Amino acid sequence: MFDALGSLIAYHLLRLDGTAAGAAVHFFVMDVTKILLLLTAVIYLMGWLRALFTPERVRLMMRGRSGPGARLMAVGLGAVTPFCSCSSIPLFIGFVEAGIPLGVTLSFLIASPMVDLAAIAVLLGVIGWKITLLYVLTGLTIAFVGGYVLQACKLERWVEGYVWQIHMAEVPIVSPETSWAARHTNAWNEVRQIVGRIWKFVLLGVGIGALIHGYVPADFIVRSAGDGSILSVVVAVLAGVPMYSDAVGIIPVAEALLGKGVPLGTVLAFMMAVIALSLPEMLILRKVVKWQLLGVFSAYLAISFVLVGILFNNLARFP
Repeated sequence: MFDALGSLIAYHLLRLDGTAAGAAVHFFVMDVTKILLLLTAVIYLMGWLRALFTPERVRLMMRGRSGPGARLMAVGLGAVTPFCSCSSIPLFIGFVEAGIPLGVTLSFLIASPMVDLAAIAVLLGVIGWKITLLYVLTGLTIAFVGGYVLQACKLERWVEGYVWQIHMAEVPIVSPETSWAARHTNAWNEVRQIVGRIWKFVLLGVGIGALIHGYVPADFIVRSAGDGSILSVVVAVLAGVPMYSDAVGIIPVAEALLGKGVPLGTVLAFMMAVIALSLPEMLILRKVVKWQLLGVFSAYLAISFVLVGILFNNLARFP
């Protein structure tokens, strides 16, 4: 259906058949339609459950927990809760106030933006289940292992002093409305709020992907991205740092890069860097931690993403 709509507009209405512009328009129409429809459906369904995962409720669920079970719970909640980087400060403060170990808190902050249910649904629809599964498993592993690695670094001394002094008041948990009408209203409001916030990233991401798909020769992309070497993966991670995009917005770019022959590991490393290691997100987190902690946190993520890229690039060489 989406392919047919792209063909109708690009090749029949605009008569761009056989041109780079036609390929770009076809890609743009197909992906924008597919992504926005998938987003609307998934966010609407998530909206029915949203009240169960408010920041206050997540904080209380995690209160006083530690050990492997707490890290698994943090990673799982990070995957299913629809919190963006703008939520990182209140969540960080709330977790610290609730007595949750810093390593567990950082596991949550890694998983939350990187493994997002809406992004997973779009990945499934755009790239397929195999790459989606690889992305999710590696993202969850990085978040889980990161809790232990970062906890071992004794980073508590580099949390801003005012964070330890804040004692957040207990927030009463109000039972959400359970009527069909109330759930529909809440779900639709979620669609309007989230899609309204990220549609610009979707258009930008699909636009970049369309330009790559239609106008950039495959051999140029492959030469620029390298042959899957360590250096090419490092460059891909560094290229993702200054960018800022929602997880959904970077998916069309990844799709176009894969279509042009860029190695899978390089694309995964680039995606993860854009989503979890972007400079704007690090600057937001800087408001609650000192530069030393931010440096260790960023270094762990960068090294992890490079290792993911190298691993999957080498695995791809074996039949």
